[in-house]
Amino acid sequence: MDFESYVRDIEDFPKPGITFKDITPLLNDSNALIEASDALYQLVDGQTIDKVVGVDSRGFIFAPMLASKLNAGFVPVRKKGKLPYKTTAESYALEYGTDILEIHTDAILKGEKVLVHDDVLATGGTASAVCKLVEKLGGEVVQCNFLVQLGFLNGADKLNGYDIKSLIEY
Repeated sequence: MDFESYVRDIEDFPKPGITFKDITPLLNDSNALIEASDALYQLVDGQTIDKVVGVDSRGFIFAPMLASKLNAGFVPVRKKGKLPYKTTAESYALEYGTDILEIHTDAILKGEKVLVHDDVLATGGTASAVCKLVEKLGGEVVQCNFLVQLGFLNGADKLNGYDIKSLIEY
């Protein structure tokens, strides 16, 4: 399936000079949604996964689907102050500012194999922070899995050493 045809560009969002890759047309089409979920699952290529970490907020769309297919648990990583239990935090830079991500302190057990999923890999700051959170808790990041990778922003450079997979690359 041509997943790229379901992604539209939104100019100057969330601020001037940024071209946002909007995946909602893909989410609105049931066939595209199912095929994208299946294709993301295929990127894992039979690896053993204990937990799938989904990144706030669009990472929450496919990560639970992947967790279900992988017979793994789902772990949400959220922006600061959004999780109700004890958390571990990591600050990060993104293409239009900085923020802090948090994970529950009991979400990942030492030695667990983890798949990190988000919708887009841009500058790599968010994904790098998530990998650090997983490793702080003793987990092993097996793969970083994305619907879209913006290769021209060199985000993969911040994930050097991690297995990175994506369905679409710009």
